Amino acid sequence: MTTLRLSCAGRPVGRYGYHPDVHDGRPYLHPVTTLGGTPVTEERPADHLHHLGASVAVPDVAGYNFWGGRTFVRGQGPTVLDNHGVQRHLGWKLRDPDGFVEELGWEAGGAELLREHRTVAVVPLTDTAWALDFSFSLTNRSRTALSIGSPATNGRPGAGYGGFFWRAPKEERAPEVFSATLEGEAAVHGARADWLALAGDSWTLVFAGATGETRRDPWFVRTAEYPGVGSSLAAEDRLPVAPGATVVRRVVTVVADGTLGRDEAAALVRKVVTA
Repeated sequence: MTTLRLSCAGRPVGRYGYHPDVHDGRPYLHPVTTLGGTPVTEERPADHLHHLGASVAVPDVAGYNFWGGRTFVRGQGPTVLDNHGVQRHLGWKLRDPDGFVEELGWEAGGAELLREHRTVAVVPLTDTAWALDFSFSLTNRSRTALSIGSPATNGRPGAGYGGFFWRAPKEERAPEVFSATLEGEAAVHGARADWLALAGDSWTLVFAGATGETRRDPWFVRTAEYPGVGSSLAAEDRLPVAPGATVVRRVVTVVADGTLGRDEAAALVRKVVTA
């Protein structure tokens, strides 16, 4: 596996990796840690072997699976299919200790469906918090229209995951989750909110949509079954992408030591999100 290490003010905070032979899924960030060294991502947990730290994962691009695991088939349920695509690393446009710019090709069925331009930057905030600024643009490289879907658009209610996704570590106690006005998994899951926080035993992650379009995407949230947060590209309806068209999203994640309250979380989001 080829890896790139990220640092914040000289302290290591993350590792980004991909497989050059592309047989093993997608590029992802793991481990990501707080400034104090606490890991806040999980890689291939027993409950979901295809969960890979922080990444861009989509279960349905024109019928191809860029998420991993089984594919949800309407009227049939989760099904093992030979429909998996790969995100191929094409090259670096920029590569520094505090971030990178990368080109990737989303390939399936012997063709490149999407070309991705990915930008990741480490942003110092305080002595106990930093932020991961993650943006991606997906351009339809085919000659025909394609669409992005999810298990929800394919018949599984509430399973609208797909897009930026962060798998957090599973601890003895489920993490707390809240937004500026909502609290708890049932309330926050599927909601549209400028930001939401996931707070574990000794860490807090605050996810914020950093563009208007990103803020309109609902949040996918799990805490009881496993701790994970995603920004959903196709939570309710398929997202069409015309030939040559581009889908752009940007999520900024505050990574903090300790358990933050609403006011602290909101203040850090204001500090880092200016879009």
